[in-house]
Amino acid sequence: MNCARSRSLLAVSLCALLCIASIGPTRAADIPAPSPDGLERITAFFDNEVKTRKLPGAVILVQQHGRPVYLKSFGVQDVKTGTPMNPDTIFALHSMTKPVTSVAAMMLIDEGKLALTDPVSKYIHSFTFTKVGMEVTKPDGGLSLDLVAPEHPVTVRDLMRHTSGITYDYIGAKWIEQAYKDANIFEGKFDNREFAERIARLPLARQPGTLWRYGHSTDVLGRVIEVISGQTLSAFMKQRIFDPLGMTSTKFVLNTPEELARMARPLPSDMILLDAEQDRLAHPEWESGGGGLLSTMHDYSRFAQMLLNGGEYDGKRYLSPAAYKDMTTDQIGPGSGVDRDYFYYPGDGFGYGYGLAVRTDPGNAKPPPAGSLGELKWDSGSGTLFGVDRKLDMVFIMLEQTQNERGRITPAFKALVYDCFPPELRRPRSD
Repeated sequence: MNCARSRSLLAVSLCALLCIASIGPTRAADIPAPSPDGLERITAFFDNEVKTRKLPGAVILVQQHGRPVYLKSFGVQDVKTGTPMNPDTIFALHSMTKPVTSVAAMMLIDEGKLALTDPVSKYIHSFTFTKVGMEVTKPDGGLSLDLVAPEHPVTVRDLMRHTSGITYDYIGAKWIEQAYKDANIFEGKFDNREFAERIARLPLARQPGTLWRYGHSTDVLGRVIEVISGQTLSAFMKQRIFDPLGMTSTKFVLNTPEELARMARPLPSDMILLDAEQDRLAHPEWESGGGGLLSTMHDYSRFAQMLLNGGEYDGKRYLSPAAYKDMTTDQIGPGSGVDRDYFYYPGDGFGYGYGLAVRTDPGNAKPPPAGSLGELKWDSGSGTLFGVDRKLDMVFIMLEQTQNERGRITPAFKALVYDCFPPELRRPRSD
């Protein structure tokens, strides 16, 4: 073993020991620290990703008992400038915005200002007239679209668990893609109010409450938050979440040259992500609750730790125990009446709470994917991922900017994290 690797392993080991000391001997005996050799394998993996030019860079965190046991930056923020990645690099979170918006909504539910059973039309009147699209086969074999009344109104619960029937333009049948294309929902300038109006005019893909289908539900939820609070979504989040948690670099729009210089960029070949970034920059007035936030490892780790702590951080409570339990409990499992299809993104072994995937069982794959029962997670189209493992008292976060490689890197990273633990803790067991 060379000297550099010896120093690295020693540093990791000392950090792990500090974490153990901070939580007391009983808990330390119950929860093992990740192995230094396992953490070194994470380093080797991302070093190779950067060396082989599959990634410009990444920032990786494994945090246990409230303190980092592994925090490392790889590569550069932007291959054009060569600026090194660091924990203060700013990343487009894309769908990792959704858990933040969902926490904001749960805070209003805690205060009695919002109810899961509320129809969305109570806050956005246009949803009173929303119809469900039904594709039917005509006698000549052609297809047509019928619009029928929903069997029950879209509710706040439907928005929070993605059972509203609201979708994305690229998910579902061809008629959905065409309907969204014809509606030009991203045309011109629009804020959350106008965007919610545009979504309300579109047909729902399914009857509300019957199918988990990813889409703009959380964007509409962001508008509901605005209506109740009388604030923009960004102002509400800043006042209630970002400032109290110390998330000083989390926002929807970067305003200064210094902030822009900290932004991570995808590789020039990552055209889907580059196009998405251009769309985001073209609509600075739209504060997308489903995918618009920008943040750093420093900031998002605080949010994730708050979730690991049961809705509390540094002596301040953000969610009541009851709200936290609801948010982190599978809401679409047996008896819920909710179906799943090919587009079920929480994945094998996972249910879905309010804004978060929840590990409920080992799943169908043999062997099961890495993780623990009760684990919380979400990821994004830009390759960002976070997980909260309550069994191991651990947070793990990967911040990168890649659409091209995320499908490969995400499961590999998660497997590497759990490979740091003894074999019996690497995968969930139904017993």
